[in-house]
Amino acid sequence: MGQKVVLFSDLSGKIVEDGELVKVVVTQHPALLDGPVEIEAAPAELAAIEDKGIDVVSFEVHAPGEASRTMVMPLAEFDRLATDDPMDVVLKAAKKSYAKPARAKATGEPKINYGSLEHAGKPHRGKVNDAEKQIIRDHFDQVNERLAAEDLRVIDLGDAEIVARYGLEELAAERSGAVKPVEVAAAVDETVNEE
Repeated sequence: MGQKVVLFSDLSGKIVEDGELVKVVVTQHPALLDGPVEIEAAPAELAAIEDKGIDVVSFEVHAPGEASRTMVMPLAEFDRLATDDPMDVVLKAAKKSYAKPARAKATGEPKINYGSLEHAGKPHRGKVNDAEKQIIRDHFDQVNERLAAEDLRVIDLGDAEIVARYGLEELAAERSGAVKPVEVAAAVDETVNEE
C-alpha cells in the first residue's frame, strides 16, 4: 500500500499542488517568545512581498536604570538620527560591542563566552563563532599572551588547521615573514645556555 504526503501552506492552510514549499524563518515578531520559528508557504503566496521588503536596522537601547530594549526601524529613519556626520561615518567610528556571557542552563554557572576577550582562543569543542574569530583577529598578540600566561596552547599562525579554524588566513599571510615569538624565545634560551 502506498502513502501520499500532502503539503500545505502554514499561511493559508491551502494544499500546495506542485509539492514545492518555501521555508520562511521568522526571526523577530511581537508574538515570538522563544526565538525564531519556521513556517512554510507556497511560492505564489510570497511573490506579492518581493517588492514590499524595506531596509531596517535592529538595535538595542541600554538606558541607565531601565531594562534594555531591542528596536527595529526603517534604515532611512535611523540614518536621520545622525545630524553631525552621516550615519555610516558614525558607525565606522563606533567601538565594537561584544555579547555578554549567557547563563548556563543546567548549573546556573556562567556559560563561557568564547566571543569575549577574556576567553577567545581557549581550546573548546564547540564551533568557533564570528565574534570569537573577530576578537582573535583584532587582538591576536593580546590573546596569545593571555593563553600563554594561562598555560594553554597559543594560536600558531604556522598551523594550517588553527589558522582555518579561527579564520586567520590574512593575518598569517601578513606575518609569514615575521619571526614567531616561540622562535625568539628558543633563540634566547640557546644564547643563555651557550654562556
